[in-house]
Amino acid sequence: MPDPAPSRFQVALARVRVPLMWVAAAALLAGYAGLPWWIGWTLFAVALAVYLRLGTVRCAPRLLRPPVRGRWMALTSPVDAVPSQGTHAYGQTHALGLVAEDGTRPDIGWRPLSRPPEDFPAFGRPVRAPADGIVVSVHDRRRDHRSRNSWPWLFGAVVENTLRELRGPAGLLGNHVIIDIGGAYVLLGHLQRGSITVRPGERVEAGRPIARCGNSGACTEPQVRMQLMDHRRPLLAAGLPFLWEPGWNGTTDDAGLPETWRPFDVPAGHDCSGTGYPESDQVRRT
Repeated sequence: MPDPAPSRFQVALARVRVPLMWVAAAALLAGYAGLPWWIGWTLFAVALAVYLRLGTVRCAPRLLRPPVRGRWMALTSPVDAVPSQGTHAYGQTHALGLVAEDGTRPDIGWRPLSRPPEDFPAFGRPVRAPADGIVVSVHDRRRDHRSRNSWPWLFGAVVENTLRELRGPAGLLGNHVIIDIGGAYVLLGHLQRGSITVRPGERVEAGRPIARCGNSGACTEPQVRMQLMDHRRPLLAAGLPFLWEPGWNGTTDDAGLPETWRPFDVPAGHDCSGTGYPESDQVRRT
């Protein structure tokens, strides 16, 4: 399958997407200093459209492996919506958000307002490399916060996530690892602080445990973020489409991705490509 090749226009939108929002916000503030308001609001409307909706990359999807094993569910998936997170910013166009679903996962409700991450079955689960590659970036400084899966917290999530974005991509993506897989970059995010076992420059093999699921960044509960990008820096990246290799759920011979809100099983030790996944669910400590 050919490598992803987004158009120049799509790439250009990706490179200016976030900086354009900063310029638009500055233009609105400049209205108090005498800049005509119509300029600020026009620029902001254009920037918002680019930030949220314009720039869907249309190219051949890359085949990757699931980063998790066991029973999981997608909270967000490009199968149901593109952009799957509601925005193209930070390479999120085709991002997956995965939570463990073993029957003990707390539901959204009014109370309690929040829960410790340990209350969720995903927290601490191994996260594996989806392809062979070289680690190019590691961020491991964000704390694992309490859950946001109550209605009052969800209502305030927009404001909270806006404040998180002021910290840069890591404010939204949390602790994360970026792997150069040749022609594209895989990002695994929302990882548990202190669990990442790889370093920049290190070569990893597909299926190797490299971290644990956490609750860092802009997430409502412990989950694994997986996305494919054309650039190593999420700030400038265009999100690229990808599929999981045939046999990813043990029941189909077709490549695909999970739909939202439908639990699926990735067999432990199952191999999608014929070489075999490591059987152990223990993260290798270095």
